[in-house]
Amino acid sequence: MRFIGMPDTTLVRSSGLWLAVAGLLIIQALMAAQTRGADAAKPATHPDLTGYWVSVVTTLDWRFRMVVPPKGDYFGLRMTPAGVKIADAWDPARDEAAGEQCKSYGAAAIMRVPGRLHIAWSDDTTLRVDIDAGTQTRLFHFGDWKERATDLTWQGDSIAQWETTGSGGLKVVTTHMRSGYLRKNGVPYSENAIMTEYFDMIRESNGDVRLIVSSNVDDPTYLQQPYTNSVQFKKQPDGSGWDTTPCSARW
Repeated sequence: MRFIGMPDTTLVRSSGLWLAVAGLLIIQALMAAQTRGADAAKPATHPDLTGYWVSVVTTLDWRFRMVVPPKGDYFGLRMTPAGVKIADAWDPARDEAAGEQCKSYGAAAIMRVPGRLHIAWSDDTTLRVDIDAGTQTRLFHFGDWKERATDLTWQGDSIAQWETTGSGGLKVVTTHMRSGYLRKNGVPYSENAIMTEYFDMIRESNGDVRLIVSSNVDDPTYLQQPYTNSVQFKKQPDGSGWDTTPCSARW
């Protein structure tokens, strides 16, 4: 048996030395697998996001989330001229006629739609997020998963990884989204938009658990600057409040 890395004339004559080398290689392989698993599998050292969650809507957000903002209400957003043109032409009846009632339920907006989440692992490398509002499903892929080369979809392609600093939360980058609305009143994002999200959990003094989702939508096509926002969800004991509803262009 030759010792890799030594001249061919050098043989490992000691069985004890060979056993030690083999043991070291096995340990290194196991450590490498664990390192890959930290990014690709269900890690025990990061927040457990699974379970049922319900939206927490603040007073500040009420006018944009609990009711449909009136046409032309673009408070807090800076759009390009192309974006303003699309928003000013918003017509829910036209969206309904075109079968595009889900334009405000795409990945870039769905977390702000009031409702409930059910988060669970589909397999060791895929975290599934079901959303009862609009009956939507997002899939967060870990590891070496490759973006699909097919038609754009409302929820796009999401690549996830666990953060190694701070709270150790989840970072998700979503691309290949079908063009939709950031707000119900027609504020657009394009198919070139890239969204980066951070999922963090906090436990309050009364024992309640909150999920904080912070997002950044970068879309130079329709936005003069990235659209940044943060929403909260409260952990629920079970799925008793789960209520799937179809997409709506008017609510």
